[in-house]
Amino acid sequence: MDAKTVKVGLVGFGTVGSGVAKIIHENGQEIAERTGIRLRLACVVDKDTTTPRVVSLPDEVLTDDLGRLLDDKSIDIAIELIGGTTTAKDIVLKMLAAGKHVVTANKALLAEQGGDLYRAALKAGRCIAFEASSCGGIPIVSALRTGLAANDITALYGIFNGTSNYILTRMTGSGAAFDDVLKEAQQKGFAEADPTLDINGADTAHKLAILAGLAFGCRIEMKDISIEGIQNVQIEDIRNAQELGYVLKLLAIGEKDPDGRISLRVHPSFLSEETPLADVDGPFNAVSVFGNAVGNVMFYGRGAGMMATASAVVADIIEIALGTSERLFERMPMVTEKRKAANFKKIDDIQSRFYIRIMAKDQPGVFARYGQVLGKHNISISGAMQHEGAGPENTVPVIITTHPTRQKNMTAALKELQQLDILRGTPVCIRIVDIPEDKE
Repeated sequence: MDAKTVKVGLVGFGTVGSGVAKIIHENGQEIAERTGIRLRLACVVDKDTTTPRVVSLPDEVLTDDLGRLLDDKSIDIAIELIGGTTTAKDIVLKMLAAGKHVVTANKALLAEQGGDLYRAALKAGRCIAFEASSCGGIPIVSALRTGLAANDITALYGIFNGTSNYILTRMTGSGAAFDDVLKEAQQKGFAEADPTLDINGADTAHKLAILAGLAFGCRIEMKDISIEGIQNVQIEDIRNAQELGYVLKLLAIGEKDPDGRISLRVHPSFLSEETPLADVDGPFNAVSVFGNAVGNVMFYGRGAGMMATASAVVADIIEIALGTSERLFERMPMVTEKRKAANFKKIDDIQSRFYIRIMAKDQPGVFARYGQVLGKHNISISGAMQHEGAGPENTVPVIITTHPTRQKNMTAALKELQQLDILRGTPVCIRIVDIPEDKE
């Protein structure tokens, strides 16, 4: 049987856009044999039409005129790969108004402007596909939409940002300080010249908003997520954690409790070194999902890069061409808003274990005094560690780990600890996350 030809338009011929063109050019025959769909890249729009890319296009395909793509009625699917949330939003709205289905890898756009775009797509009778928006080449969107559709998803834990994970991995392995490793990551191309969104947790939060919306069946906004980055991580705490059997990761967490309340947060987390996510190193991403039927499943792979992300983009094109995405899109609760609003649990009410590092005066009675402060706030100490040798102002680092306690209790205790005359500096506090085991 002959394959059906589907014309595709692309806006943004940068790194990922070039990868998309390369896949369509090099793997087109295999795609046609597997799916019955023959993809044809009919129009590519970019401001730069002269710089050589990894794949060459016919002169009539590459243009700087967006109108060429919008006005071509034979193009059914349009791809947005320019990034940002302003011009990109305008282009996506124009694509939808012109009757095109849309594929995007733009996580910030969907996390911050998704509501407007989904409504526009429904009004136009078109769909938006976004596999490449979260975790690069890992097919996690498809898994949550269909592969795990038989499950009530109760939790997901993820390492979503390769830049942060590379930095923490190198700090752990080499013992180098944060600033030094960040410079190294920039030199090797693992970090942008401006790495702010990667290291402050915002990029991870964008992806969590998308994936948690799929997992829990609701619309999620950025204000629903508590966000803390890795910019204040110190090598001393990574070393101390290694002695205790923990590894530091920037973790995205989405959990639903038995009452249906959802908690969403991004923050540095100490994981047991025996936890599978603790072994995810360098620029790789991973997602651990818990469903009431399947138990725990974990997805691992390249979270960014030209070909990994382009692979996800092309997968979306194929699903639209096959008619799968359109049917699924119009039923997504995050799109239709038919399901009642989610009940979100505030960060203050979330329970966790904690790691605390205090620079205390080396004198009798110190341990008893900060123990009293923690006890006053219903915080139980599970362990303590102190190395010999005095530091600045005759202080020594004291490491405390706690039993589970609410965040607001810990916040109040830390505030009181800072007022003690036996301590110097600001206590360091990092959450210890216990990912549940998959048991029968």
